[in-house]
Amino acid sequence: MTSILKLFVVSPDTRSERRFDPHVTIEQLKAKLELITGIPVQNQKLSLHNGDDDSQVVAQLDDDAKPLGYYSVRDFQTIKVIDTNPSTSFTGQLSDVSQVEKFELSDDAYAQRTDSVLAYKQRHKVGRFAPPSTEPTPEPVVNIPIGSRCEVESTEPGLTKRGAVRFVGRTEFAAGIWVGVEYDEPMGKNDGSLKGVQYFTCRPNYGVFVRPAKVTVGDFPVQEIDFDDEEI
Repeated sequence: MTSILKLFVVSPDTRSERRFDPHVTIEQLKAKLELITGIPVQNQKLSLHNGDDDSQVVAQLDDDAKPLGYYSVRDFQTIKVIDTNPSTSFTGQLSDVSQVEKFELSDDAYAQRTDSVLAYKQRHKVGRFAPPSTEPTPEPVVNIPIGSRCEVESTEPGLTKRGAVRFVGRTEFAAGIWVGVEYDEPMGKNDGSLKGVQYFTCRPNYGVFVRPAKVTVGDFPVQEIDFDDEEI
C-alpha cells in the first residue's frame, strides 16, 4: 500500500499542509503546486527542507522525471517554492500592501453618508444616539436604623469613633445617601447641620455626615477616654 506523504508547502504568498503520493513525478508535483501557490510551472524552483525556518537544503527537487519519493522525503518536511521570474506572475504582490492605494474619507464626508455605521446608529438610536432613560434610578437599600449604636470607619490607626445614628437619607449638600452620626466625643465637624440645613440636632463638633459604607451598626457601648496627668 502506498503511504501518502504529509508535507508543508511554502511560497512567498502561501503556506499550507498538503498530502502527496510519493510516486508523483516532480513535473506532476509542479502542476499541483501551481494551483496552490499561483507560481507557473516553468517559474518554479523546488527545494526540500526539514522545516519552514530551516535554511539548509535537504535536496533540490530539480529532476522533473524523478518521483517525489526518490528524494527520501519524510512526513512534515517542507517544500519551498521559489518563483524564478516573479515579474510574469503575481508573486509577492498579494502580500505587499505598500502598492495598494489607500481610501481616505473626511469626517464630514463620512457623516453625510447614509450607508455607514454612524447613519445606522442614528436611524436606530443606538449607543450615544439612544434617548436618555426616563426610568428613575432605584433607591439604594440602606439598613441603618435611626437611633442605633454604631462605629464609624477611621483613617487613623487605633482610633475608634463611636456614636449613635441620628439621620439617614438624601441631603442638599451632595448626591446620594448620607448617614448623620452623633459621636460620643467631640470628634465631629458640625452640630447636625450643614450649609444652613439642620438634619439632626447635637452639640457642636459632635455631629458628622458619612457614607453608609463607613458605618457599622452594632452593640457598641460608650467609650470613656482616660486622660493622663499631662493631658488634664
